[in-house]
Amino acid sequence: MNCLSGLEKKIRSVRTAKGISQDKLAVKSQIDRSYIGRIDRGEVNITMDKLYILAAALECKPQDLLPEMD
Repeated sequence: MNCLSGLEKKIRSVRTAKGISQDKLAVKSQIDRSYIGRIDRGEVNITMDKLYILAAALECKPQDLLPEMD
């Protein structure tokens, strides 16, 4: 069982709060839907490039997708 990092949790949280499905995010970001699913499940480490692409697709700032520091 894989434990999600704060980044994956935050991306999924923002996506679901905006009512955006994995499919819709995939289309908006031009990232394969299966890769979006892997992000949601914490199976991949995303690059900074992907972070910026996802932020643009989610209409937020990249820093909005970063987990808060304790």
